[in-house]
Amino acid sequence: MQKPPLTLYLAAPRGFCAGVDRAIKIVEMALEKWGAPVFVRHEIVHNKFVVDALREKGAVFVEELDECPNDRPVIFSAHGVPKSVPATAERRQMIYVDATCPLVSKVHIEAARHHEAGLQIVMIGHAGHPETIGTMGQLPEGEVVLVETVADVATLSVRDPLKLAFVTQTTLSIDDTADVVAALKTRFPAIIGPHKEDICYATTNRQEAVKAMAAKADAMLVVGAPNSSNSKRLVEVGAKMGCNYAQLVQRAIDIDWRALEGITSLGLTAGASAPELLVNEVIDAVRARYDVTVEQVETAVENVEFKVPRILREPA
Repeated sequence: MQKPPLTLYLAAPRGFCAGVDRAIKIVEMALEKWGAPVFVRHEIVHNKFVVDALREKGAVFVEELDECPNDRPVIFSAHGVPKSVPATAERRQMIYVDATCPLVSKVHIEAARHHEAGLQIVMIGHAGHPETIGTMGQLPEGEVVLVETVADVATLSVRDPLKLAFVTQTTLSIDDTADVVAALKTRFPAIIGPHKEDICYATTNRQEAVKAMAAKADAMLVVGAPNSSNSKRLVEVGAKMGCNYAQLVQRAIDIDWRALEGITSLGLTAGASAPELLVNEVIDAVRARYDVTVEQVETAVENVEFKVPRILREPA
């Protein structure tokens, strides 16, 4: 039986960013240096496939530090942690490696500088997300207040409207965040913003690639985890930019083929913590059902690389 023709638009950039690459490398190098088990507080990155692969190599994933023994190394996830976590590890004389993405660390440093200047911080982010918890946990309670939406800005209570700064979670939707920033500036004209955009280059680039292909694709698949903020934002951006159907899938097995019936073009991308292996798995599954022509939609070229912490580059 002849397969129906399909144009597959493949977003570039997609998948792993430099911060995720570095975080995975940190766990692998820690296992090489100290042997198994190495403990990891929270998922190192938000992807089940990646976490399971590291678990097989000897990584033990826990939610809190009190689940870790004192005599084994512990790694903090790429999303960042409150200041109290490394402080506790030091008190317990644990070996720890901080895999916080350097672009998240930049936001932490920025928040600390504003605090030292006597400003209260407004954080734009998602409540309960590890990155938001980590950033808010850099400063004493009450020094950082959270807003998620434009509506939150209207009801926000601050200490002094003339002494405010804002920071953002690095994985948000650029467009939605711009609306919240505009609302903050309207309500608090004296508020100080970041020197440079907090939303990271990888989030921005992946959203731009989705925008470029969304209008010409009948449907779109985003390879990523349901707890991955940047992956969920890609689905939202695709839908907002006119793609009739946008679905988040962890693996090829999750594709809802019935929803794709009758399409002649499909957009495909992956969140910053999804490995290319899973993208290829989806491509193979699509090829099994369609006569596929692949077109790459490239909007940026990434060559960012982050060094791993010195403790891993030194001999054991």
